[in-house]
Amino acid sequence: MDKVIVIDSVMGSGKTSWAISHMNEAPAESKFIFITPFLAEIERVRAALTRREIVAPDNNNAKGRKMFDLKQLIIRGEDICATHSLFRDADDELIELLTGSGYTLILDEAMDVVERVNIGTQDIKTLIRSEYIEIVDNRVIWLFDEYSDSRFADIKRLAKAGNLFIYRNQFLVWTFPPRVFSTFDNVYSMTYLFDGQLQRYYFDMHDISYEYKAVQKCGDCYELVEYDKRNERREELFQLIDVYDGKLNDVAKRSNALSTSWLDRADGDTMLQLKRNHYTFLRNQCDAKAGEILWTTLKDHRGTLKGRGFADSFIPVNTRATNEYADRWALAYVYNRYLNPQEKAFFEENGVSINLGALAVSDLLQWIWRSRIRRGEPIRLYLPSSRMRSLLKAWADYEI
Repeated sequence: MDKVIVIDSVMGSGKTSWAISHMNEAPAESKFIFITPFLAEIERVRAALTRREIVAPDNNNAKGRKMFDLKQLIIRGEDICATHSLFRDADDELIELLTGSGYTLILDEAMDVVERVNIGTQDIKTLIRSEYIEIVDNRVIWLFDEYSDSRFADIKRLAKAGNLFIYRNQFLVWTFPPRVFSTFDNVYSMTYLFDGQLQRYYFDMHDISYEYKAVQKCGDCYELVEYDKRNERREELFQLIDVYDGKLNDVAKRSNALSTSWLDRADGDTMLQLKRNHYTFLRNQCDAKAGEILWTTLKDHRGTLKGRGFADSFIPVNTRATNEYADRWALAYVYNRYLNPQEKAFFEENGVSINLGALAVSDLLQWIWRSRIRRGEPIRLYLPSSRMRSLLKAWADYEI
């Protein structure tokens, strides 16, 4: 692989349609691994491939594990369609099997490639003292193979895969092994606003070269063209978004309002006001039914902010790729996206600067595009964070 081809086109522009066409039209000897966020997308891709059969790993095997099946499929040279969550568990054995195997990787949406692991400093010290782990060049090495308790099962799995690191001697960071990308003959990463995604910064950190392309529909076909964000028609798209502007936004005037730390520290009266505000917007001003609504905030605050009659219309702030909600038009995004400070420090101390505005608006747009706007239909949006509204307008003006 010389470079990753980043196919950076707005949601609904035909990236998956291009990928399906590309696989259908490729020579019979070509081999593909298509990685997507959701199981439902696997079935859609499998059904659309008319000139080749693509197989999804399952756990109906001697080991009872999808990863074992994935490795067997690679050994047999099958075309494969799997989820991000499975691919994220790539280990040294998988890398060895992929090396020189002649596969092309098509990655549908950017993956979570760096994460802080949920374990405290004292637990890390306990694991070291108990000789369950050792630290070698900041990498966490798991020593106690007989360990079978559930408490540190995730730590064992990540460390055994060789993807777990200690940072500042205080917390653990999981990173997707960058060697995986070099094992493929070709890599295509399909997303939107790649400049604002952690995968871009991960590529920069590991000196993985990439170039931008876009998808364009020509008649009944989709083809790759040179990337130019001025061709995205952002002005027209922004016209489809009726962003609320009024008193219901007063609770979040400060630039940091509705961030993770702000929500965690907000008192009961403030949270009650937020709950009333997005209820007022969705049910009174929009007069929307539950099946027409999408709303979000941090999962930890979902129970506090849920509104009567549309509690189940919630989808997480990081939802992407799914078309399941393409009929929804009344939206409330009660969050202000920042990068976790420790993840930010991890990148910056490795020489990579993060564009926090691009990161925030990238996630916001992915969430908005779960609605009917992906079909070119108008929506109404309650976006109480003054910062997030400014970033959305900056995107529309091609400033991001």
